[in-house]
Amino acid sequence: MKGADSLLKELVDRLATALGSDLKSAVLYGSAVTGEFHPRHSDLNVLCVLERLGADELERIRPAARWWETKGHPAPLVFTLEELRRAADLFAIELLDMKARHRVLFGEDFLANLEVPMSLHRIQVERELRTNLVRLRQRYLGLRGDSRAALLLMLRSLSSFLTLFRHALLALGHPVPESGATVVDRLGALLGFDPSACHTLLEVRAGKRPEKGVDVSHTFRFYLQAIEHVTREVDRRLEAN
Repeated sequence: MKGADSLLKELVDRLATALGSDLKSAVLYGSAVTGEFHPRHSDLNVLCVLERLGADELERIRPAARWWETKGHPAPLVFTLEELRRAADLFAIELLDMKARHRVLFGEDFLANLEVPMSLHRIQVERELRTNLVRLRQRYLGLRGDSRAALLLMLRSLSSFLTLFRHALLALGHPVPESGATVVDRLGALLGFDPSACHTLLEVRAGKRPEKGVDVSHTFRFYLQAIEHVTREVDRRLEAN
């Protein structure tokens, strides 16, 4: 992460220069904080809290955001503190993850004391599982039988599904482990699905298995079956509670 740390410092310097006292906080969140960051498949995700946020402020930070995108990372998420508080019930999954796993790059730690109501968390988990399943199927249909593209599709979707698997455990009232591999195993044992395809993708992402050694058709079949099973079971079990 040494190279990443220098990039993050430069991003914060650019943002602070552009915004001055309007920049209240900048935090790093996601896989770069959990220890599961992989340069080929992971982004450096940054959230910024601003005093004011209108067209003028967006224009001021646009050069820094464009520079950050040239480094291969998404533009920072930007909120005012009031917006962040009001968004907590709509983005429970994202903000719970940020609260649990973030690193302050600049300013105050607003996430530490952010209240995230859990009343809509389970609904978001169900909705996001189904939405991402539909999206995975749709994107697979557009690949025209390209095995390499199918493998990349699975690798790129893996982080989102691991997040949803963690939150499925949480919504079902179970403790959530840190490791993605352990999350998959715990949920597989709880809901009764084969986690082997997820482990294959985790090994490829970590550089422990060569891409050429993967049976893509077989892996996709079991990856899709696992996601379909989780989506059905979470929906059924949460509805029964």
